[in-house]
Amino acid sequence: MEGRRSLATASTDLQRLKRNYEQNKALYDEELISQEAYLTSKENYELSQKQYDIIKLQTENDDELRETSLTGLDNDLARMQKTLGMVYQRLDHLNVRAPADGQLGFLDAEIGQNISQGQRIGQINVLTDYKIEADIDEHYIDRVKRDLNAVLERNGNEFPLRVRKVYPEIRNGRFRVDLVFTDDKPETIRTGQSYNIRLQLGESSDALLLPKGSFFRSTGGQWIFVVGQDGEEALKRPIRIGKQNSRYYEVLEGLDAGEKVITSNYDSFGEAERIVLK
Repeated sequence: MEGRRSLATASTDLQRLKRNYEQNKALYDEELISQEAYLTSKENYELSQKQYDIIKLQTENDDELRETSLTGLDNDLARMQKTLGMVYQRLDHLNVRAPADGQLGFLDAEIGQNISQGQRIGQINVLTDYKIEADIDEHYIDRVKRDLNAVLERNGNEFPLRVRKVYPEIRNGRFRVDLVFTDDKPETIRTGQSYNIRLQLGESSDALLLPKGSFFRSTGGQWIFVVGQDGEEALKRPIRIGKQNSRYYEVLEGLDAGEKVITSNYDSFGEAERIVLK
């Protein structure tokens, strides 16, 4: 800025002294001024011309030096920004990131703890979808397959489900299946909650059901004592049992709906065919 100001001043002085020299030259040619006055104006003009050339050259050099310096500063700034970006990137790699958006279920980490790559330190509950886990009696393991339909009941509403995976391993007489929602899901559903689910194994059918009891240990399900209509005696009658679950036997033959039977242990009855009730 100072160099350009000096150049402007030198240019103004040069024009003024040039004009004075040209005027004095015309007057000297007509012998109206002395030779000394003419030579003085000429020398001032020539000196001003040299000073202007020097200042102009100096200004141009300063501009080139400034451009070179700015280019160097731009390069230095670019290198600093690149270095700073690498530092930020290293710092960013220190952040622990979840593989999906969701709700943090638990976090098992403490300040100063060394955590190796791949180590599990928390759980993310993905709130956009849910999986239902159900335990089913082992009796149905041959009938439960993928893509069976089920219904979840909640607050008087029913939500359709589909069996996505069946686990063949049996523990404590039960096996596990995974189900997923096929349509709407409860708005307030949370991880760990328990629900009532109806699993449809096939077409619905009517069946005569007999509550499970210890009589089966004595009879093997081949016969049972049926109480008469008067309630005073019970007679031994052969029956045939079909499917069963944890609560009921399906009676295929030998009983009619509404008949009363004895389902307790028969070990004390021996070989009796008839029991008198008192």
